[in-house]
Amino acid sequence: MKGYPGKPRCFADAHNKIGTQSDLDDDVRSLEELVKDYYAGLVAVDENIGRLFQQLEKTKQMDETAIFFTSDHGYFLGEWRLFDKRLMHEPSIRVPMMIRYPKEIPAGGVRKEMVLNIDIAPTMLDLAGVPVPEHMPGKSLVGLAKGETAPWRKEWLYEYYEYPGWENVRPNRGIRTERYKLIHYYLEPQEFELYDLAEDPAEIKNLYGNPQHAALQRDLFARMQTLHAQIPEKNA
Repeated sequence: MKGYPGKPRCFADAHNKIGTQSDLDDDVRSLEELVKDYYAGLVAVDENIGRLFQQLEKTKQMDETAIFFTSDHGYFLGEWRLFDKRLMHEPSIRVPMMIRYPKEIPAGGVRKEMVLNIDIAPTMLDLAGVPVPEHMPGKSLVGLAKGETAPWRKEWLYEYYEYPGWENVRPNRGIRTERYKLIHYYLEPQEFELYDLAEDPAEIKNLYGNPQHAALQRDLFARMQTLHAQIPEKNA
């Protein structure tokens, strides 16, 4: 476990480590190559977004088009010597979310509420004037984007289950609140991580097992179980 104090065995044994496997692509055998490759990809994204904007402006559709800029996941770029995603730590789960639609959304607004990718579809329907079905998960972001103050989610569920394989990241689920994060590696032997993100945004000090946080552990675990129970059955 050298180099990962406080982290559980599941974290330390994951294979998405830079420069530790001979069968890795060149871009993940060193941090330098990984960063070069990643930033080259971002440049390509920027260039193609620019081409899209030029076409919208050329056809005079720019201000008539709702543009969402986001990503499907974050990416470790050397934190804890990691690459890739899958684990529930902040570099892996945080993504950009920007919306441009001058007809409905004022420019320059910034919100700090916890937004998820499941909010995109309800937002698109809302902007189109289409009622959002009650069964659809997520919430429309239109009110937030307009600067309105309204109740918003205080917690959400994360789950990763592609195992075995895919960098040997063991199945895990967790709950992220505005301040805390609890991660549960639920295969035996079970392991946990608990972080106070206000005091420890880099997720260095694992608080799980500390008697001072026993009540918090129980509360977060129960809330996580409640969120997990709300997921519809796959065959339902």
